[in-house]
Amino acid sequence: MRLFVAINLPDALRRAAFDAAAPLREVLSRASWVPEARLHLTVKFLGERAESDVALLADTLLSVAAGHRAMTLRLAGAGAFPNLRRPRVVWIGVDPDPRLELLHHDVEEALAGVGVELEGKPFRPHLTLGRVREAPTPDQRRALAQAARRVRFEGEAQVESLDLMQSVMGAPGGPRYERLAAAPLRPPSSHP
Repeated sequence: MRLFVAINLPDALRRAAFDAAAPLREVLSRASWVPEARLHLTVKFLGERAESDVALLADTLLSVAAGHRAMTLRLAGAGAFPNLRRPRVVWIGVDPDPRLELLHHDVEEALAGVGVELEGKPFRPHLTLGRVREAPTPDQRRALAQAARRVRFEGEAQVESLDLMQSVMGAPGGPRYERLAAAPLRPPSSHP
């Protein structure tokens, strides 16, 4: 089973992010663009795991989530990794938040404790919009940078759970994502 840990977004926010990315899709029509229904924030990619691992992974996420309060996720802007001159992954940005960083860190540590390999690179939260398979021409790179500047997308969502997700390969139109378990975060604090 191909698994990952995600923060899933409300339908309206996913739709708004997808719609805001239309200029980027027009510039790089041959890129592999993520359908609206699959937009999410990956917290940790777990790779291929045995079905027998699911219960332990879900319990581990429940323990982590119990130590964190729900938070507001803010999305804004567009860009690419490693950059717009050499785009490999085109994304919508997620504003840095120390609580999200800590949540990611705790997920990494807890999962390492049950045999999942540590990532070992900085957490750069984003929504992957698409993957660029072929190097764009200089004109496409310029047009992509201009289109990214025109993406004026901003949105926010309440993060209330960590979701253990399965990527089911072989479906028409690319993989299908299924939520195997949800680990609810504690309610937000009523204190300022």
